[in-house]
Order: sequence, then C-alpha cells, then structure tokens
Amino acid sequence: MQARTRFLTLGLALTLAAGVLAPIAALAAGNAVTRHFSAHSETETSPLDHSIWGNILDSYLSEGPEGVNRFDYQAVSATDRAALEGYIEGLTALVPTQLSRTKQLAYWANLYNALTVKVILDHYPVRSIRRIKYGRLIAIGPWGHDLITVEGFDLSLGDIENHILRPIFEAPRIHYAINCASMGCPNLPTEPFGGENLESQLDEAAHAFVNHPRAVHVEDGRIRLSSIYNWYKRDFGGSDGEVLGHIRRYADADLLREMEGISRISGYGYDWGLNEPDEPVDGH
Repeated sequence: MQARTRFLTLGLALTLAAGVLAPIAALAAGNAVTRHFSAHSETETSPLDHSIWGNILDSYLSEGPEGVNRFDYQAVSATDRAALEGYIEGLTALVPTQLSRTKQLAYWANLYNALTVKVILDHYPVRSIRRIKYGRLIAIGPWGHDLITVEGFDLSLGDIENHILRPIFEAPRIHYAINCASMGCPNLPTEPFGGENLESQLDEAAHAFVNHPRAVHVEDGRIRLSSIYNWYKRDFGGSDGEVLGHIRRYADADLLREMEGISRISGYGYDWGLNEPDEPVDGH
C-alpha cells in the first residue's frame, strides 16, 4: 500500500511538474525563435517571387456581398493544391534572416496566409478552423502544431504570429495582414504582400477592417469591437482609450461621427465561421 501511495505521489508530482514546465518550455522555445529571426540584412535587394500565391488568390478569392473576402476551398484543383504546396516549400527553403526587414514581414505574412489555406484544404470540408485538431492522445489545434521548418526551426502558425511577427515587428497593423480563415478575421488580401508597397498594403488592410461592422459596431452610444482588440489589446496600446485612438486613425468620417463621445468599449465578438462562399458544405 505504501509503495502504491509513493507511486501515486510521484505520478502526481511528475504531472504537476509537467504542467508547470510545459509553458516554461514553450516560452523558452518562443524566445529562441524570436532571437533567431530578429536578424536581418538591409543589403539584400533581390525580389521574392510570390506569383504562385498571387495566382491562387486570383483564382479562388472573391469579395462576398457583405464585404468579407471568401476563399473557394471546394473549387481548388489538384494542380493548384500542388502549386500551393510547392510555394510553401520554396519559402521554407529560403533564409529569411538574410532579407531586409520589409521583405521579411512580407515573407512571413504571405507564408502564414498560404499555410492557413493549406491547413483548411488538408481538412476540408470543415466549418471552422477551430474544429481542426492534430494528434490523438493530446489534441492540438492548428496554431500549436508544427507545420513547417525554417532555418532549422520547427514552426506553427502560432510561432509565426506570436514569436516572429508580433514581437519582432511590433506593429498593430500586422493583425490586419494575417488571416485565420474565419469570417470575423481581417480579409485574406487579394494579392500577396510585397516589400515595395508593403506600407500602403498594411494601411489599406487596416482601413478596410476598421470600417467594417465585424470590427467596429456602434449603436446607441455604445461600441462593440472585434475580439482581436481584446485578445491583443496590448498591441493596440493596452487601454480602451488607446484602442479607440488606434481605430480613429483608420476610421472614415461616418464612423468618426458615430464614435464621438465614446471613451470605453462595451463588448467584443468574433465569427469563427469559415470564410468560404455561401454554398452549403458537409462540414464536421
């Protein structure tokens, strides 16, 4: 009985230790990723070829009637699926730390968006990316599962977003550049990001999202925002006033008038439905 008790106690201790050490290990790994990919070169001038990704967007992405870009996952041909996989493999074979800072941002944003589309295609039909799980014993969602290897680092979508894009580039507009295959997300862009016109592309993406009701909805003097402004509140300043100040920088005149006198956020919301056309799908 004592042996069994000692065994159970040891098992509990190991379980608790694993629970404590797991996030510490994840944080350490994330810091290593951030440190490595912070390197860049301003002397690299050769252009990156994102034409394959551009062709796929041209073929399958369209604006929905409510202003949300829809991707027709069901229509993607086997040839284009192979082209998408080849594009991703080509990007992962590059050395992004030898690129300029602007080209790196375009590289990671395009790679994130292309990977997200591939994740959906690999599991289609599915009604939401949140229903996709990897592994059986411990189910991991698509943001925690390693999908690619770049410069020797195994990376997930979460790594790209939280250990590369957000900490290295420290720009709130990054949230408007990456798409999570959901109706509530900023639009999947109609063309790839490029180093040459990146600033204007980011501004356009910010303006388009901020002025859409899924991002900002004002009614009876109360303002409700996309949950993105809650999940990543620190990136937008950290307080209600700073978040609203960020939104006002990209708001049209009509929205600015609606926001007059509003100083606090009343609530948040998000639509995790798949950003595909309205045709019925036999999803999970």
